[in-house]
Amino acid sequence: MFSRVDRRTFLRASGVSLALPMLESMSPAWASSASEPPKRMVFVCTALGLHPPHLWPTTPGENYESTPYLDLLSKHRQDFTLFSGLQHEDQTGRQPHDSEMTFLTAARKPGMSGFRNTISVDQVAANAIGNVTRFSSISLGSMKSQSQSYTSGGVMIPAETSPANMFAKLFLKGKPEEVIRQRQRLVDGQSILDGLGSETKRLKSKASASDNHLLDDYFESVRKAESMITDRQGWMTKPKPVVDTEGPSDVHDPADLIGRAQLLMDLVPLIVQSDSTRVISVMIQDHYVVPKVEGVTGNHHNLSHHGQDPSKIAQLEKIERGIVGCFDSLLSQLKAKSEQGSSLLDNTSVLFGSNLGNANAHHAKNVPVFLAGGGFQHGRYVAKKEGTPLCDLYVRMLNQSGIETESFGQSGGELSW
Repeated sequence: MFSRVDRRTFLRASGVSLALPMLESMSPAWASSASEPPKRMVFVCTALGLHPPHLWPTTPGENYESTPYLDLLSKHRQDFTLFSGLQHEDQTGRQPHDSEMTFLTAARKPGMSGFRNTISVDQVAANAIGNVTRFSSISLGSMKSQSQSYTSGGVMIPAETSPANMFAKLFLKGKPEEVIRQRQRLVDGQSILDGLGSETKRLKSKASASDNHLLDDYFESVRKAESMITDRQGWMTKPKPVVDTEGPSDVHDPADLIGRAQLLMDLVPLIVQSDSTRVISVMIQDHYVVPKVEGVTGNHHNLSHHGQDPSKIAQLEKIERGIVGCFDSLLSQLKAKSEQGSSLLDNTSVLFGSNLGNANAHHAKNVPVFLAGGGFQHGRYVAKKEGTPLCDLYVRMLNQSGIETESFGQSGGELSW
């Protein structure tokens, strides 16, 4: 018979501590086998859209044909629903890309004179859930602190752009000097887990067989995240080729668009599994440089405005395939991690989409939206009438997560399909 483990237990060594995943041995939150894992919500937006001809099928329903981008997600076909026809109204702003500000809020006329944003759907969820987790919500960005998360007062919540900093916030708890030492150990290739041998053995002796399996999986994920982060950091100290042009001043190399996005995706399962928060938003942003993608010579923004030039579309496809591949990786990781007889994906609603339906024309209509996991019935392409409020889907997601909601933003009710 296993012993109860306190929900707030951390493994401690060398002055820092490591958060634990949710275990069936924990109390009081999971005091019986009948209790259920918490519901989570993840919102991912790729701000420069997805080229429509490479995305949309022509046949709605379960028997929809695949497309170049859907091919990348084929192994998850029964785990997501693809929607067309969804949008927010009045999204033409002062600047062509101002709809980035309102993807999660649906506020009208973004950026225009007198504009004030409204609360975002992730913050509605965060406010309802309260302080049961270390962070009420987490916002991540691939390039800059701009996020799509806004408080009820219309104030933007800055995004964290450094996976290393986010990892430290998540797992390196302790005095500042001790955390600094542990971060240096990561750079030197030493895992935080290396100093937790006796603590780990003591914890596993109290846990059930299923909890021990979960802990092994979780520790493996922590090591993988540490490795990915330190691999990226290692490039900062390596000499670069000398070229006859001025390079970007950001030492994190903004040209590695896909690599940066992938690191954020790798963090999401750890954030979810450790119950550090139950609400996450991720923004894959314009990096203003030519991405380090083989065969690409133009910057992402300019290629998204391709003017139907076949050579630009071909390069844009290479970038967008990398971004969709990051989404594929996120789904794979969430599916691979189990809890209480289900997977993290089963208990996590993941929305992946864009504020732009046609980036070439800056149109914010008929935006691409995938909804994965969360206990929904999936495996379909749902073609809604163009102009259907995206907020109706947000209301459905909130209700599915146990946050009773009748309306949000521009919604007319709850989306059904």
